[in-house]
Amino acid sequence: MSKPARQLRGTAARLGRLMPSQGPNGAARTPFVLLVVTLLGGGLIALLLLNSALNAGSFQLSEYRRQTTERTDEQQALQRDVDDLSAPDALARRAGDLGMVPGGPPVFLNPDGTVKGVPFTAGDPSPAEAAEPAPLPASAQNPGAPAPHPKHHTPAPRPRQPAKTSPTPGR
Repeated sequence: MSKPARQLRGTAARLGRLMPSQGPNGAARTPFVLLVVTLLGGGLIALLLLNSALNAGSFQLSEYRRQTTERTDEQQALQRDVDDLSAPDALARRAGDLGMVPGGPPVFLNPDGTVKGVPFTAGDPSPAEAAEPAPLPASAQNPGAPAPHPKHHTPAPRPRQPAKTSPTPGR
């Protein structure tokens, strides 16, 4: 090429002066390009590792949620069983199966030694049932025998039945 063809004129000449020449500066650009490529590659690898860790954490989180749901269902089923066994009618039925009898109304002992309420032994009829007329005892038919005091009446011992046990402890 001839010398006049290499010279630029006008706007092209001004732009050519702004651009650095391709001489020894081209070699100085190589480490910068390698640094940028290395940073981009390292960033992509770090992003891939982070994405994999998040994905594994997501699977573990779903497993924990599934286990939580199962355990919640199990806890609710156990609570229903406890509620069923704690119901008053279920307790009364189980107590009757064990040979227990209702205790009746409470009797209180005051600090001065007086008794508030009508005491009776468990298994005796309640005071309301005792108010019904009963047949006269043998001492009432025999006027010479002393009459027993009604508060100290002891009923005949009831035959003891063996306690029924459940095959499952605690039930």
